[in-house]
Amino acid sequence: MHTERPPKTFLQIMYMCLGFFGIQFGWALQMGNMSAIYSRLGAREDQIPLLWLAAPVTGLLVQPLVGYFSDRTWCRLGRRRPYFLGGAIFSMIALFLMPQASAIWMAVIALWILDTSVNVSMEPFRAFVGDILPKNQRKTGYAMQSVMIGAGAVIASFLPQILTSLGVSTEAPLGHIPNTVKYSFYIGAVVLMAAILATIKTTPEYPPADMEAFKKLQKQTVSLKKTLGEMARAFITMPSTMRRLAAVQFFTWAAFMVMWVYFTPGIAAGVFHAEPGTPAYETAANWGSSCFGIYNGVAFVFAFALLWLTTKFSAKAIHIVCLSIGGVGLGSLGLTLFGFEFTQMGLIFPMVCIGVAWSSILSMPYAMLSNALPAEKMGFYMGVFNFFIVIPQICVNLFFGPFMKHFLGGSAIAAVGVGGISLFIAAAFTFWVQGRETARE
Repeated sequence: MHTERPPKTFLQIMYMCLGFFGIQFGWALQMGNMSAIYSRLGAREDQIPLLWLAAPVTGLLVQPLVGYFSDRTWCRLGRRRPYFLGGAIFSMIALFLMPQASAIWMAVIALWILDTSVNVSMEPFRAFVGDILPKNQRKTGYAMQSVMIGAGAVIASFLPQILTSLGVSTEAPLGHIPNTVKYSFYIGAVVLMAAILATIKTTPEYPPADMEAFKKLQKQTVSLKKTLGEMARAFITMPSTMRRLAAVQFFTWAAFMVMWVYFTPGIAAGVFHAEPGTPAYETAANWGSSCFGIYNGVAFVFAFALLWLTTKFSAKAIHIVCLSIGGVGLGSLGLTLFGFEFTQMGLIFPMVCIGVAWSSILSMPYAMLSNALPAEKMGFYMGVFNFFIVIPQICVNLFFGPFMKHFLGGSAIAAVGVGGISLFIAAAFTFWVQGRETARE
């Protein structure tokens, strides 16, 4: 158990969270471009969800293990920072490899490397806030992570459009990746590494309070079987706050996985009426990435509002309202089932609503959870908590394709609208979350 940490200045908290700017820069390039990359390489729409399995599967396997072992790590770099650095190196390599893919299997391999590496870096960042900040600053720390996530995602999402405006070619024959996407991934690789190095350089970690006891703990952590056993026990005996948040997370991340997979193909077919390999499809793909930039931009701006709102309202109340707003945004896309047609600019309204929800999703569940966890197992439980992010994504990737095909007439944009219902369900489950962290401080 560590003693209460001294408070940090606003600037210190910003530097501590800067690495998330780089992580999200790379992640946003993936979210905004992978479906289009697969389509360019010849994948059918009903195949795309399965090709996205890398993200949730690696998250399911990697984050709990990284969290478990990072709790028991101490070296010259500290506890969490060795994992930041290792993940960043391999993420950078994957971002350079991805746009070189000339076949679906090559893109899939690059995606698995990228997602595994990003997960190695990402999970310790959640625990990092709990390690470094006192309890009364953790909501601020997680809100600052949302600021950095939003900033990275906005720039990355608009990057292909920015490069297009600078004269970089968007044209490429079917089976090839256009230069706008290639250069975006190369820039992302450099930004990710630079941001994580900045956090490592500026934010030292606190050593264990009882180093002798910690060394004994380190020596006990050698068996993968034992590790998996502890994970299973933690899953069964998790704190009640974590158990109730699990349902919230399940329906939240199912909604966003549907959006990430189907939004770009959906607007290409339903708004731009374009086929892969045509100039109109490249325009649609760029606008899809820009739409992701819009919702991330809203999330970025709203994260500053969260910094203030967390001083006035509970994380629980904030999250209920934000999820409901997101439900309105995603749900509006389901109006296509009733004959409503969106224009290109009409897609901005749902993106604004989704951005408000996204800002809260990236911070408030962790604020509610962190004070309910034992400090010595913060990283481990944060990793286990990730189960409820990746399991719904796996379910979407495995089962939503047939659902869309048979019940939504194959309409990808209508499928995105179903996510609105899922966000409303998540908001309803948030009412049942209890704990000291949900009260005003």
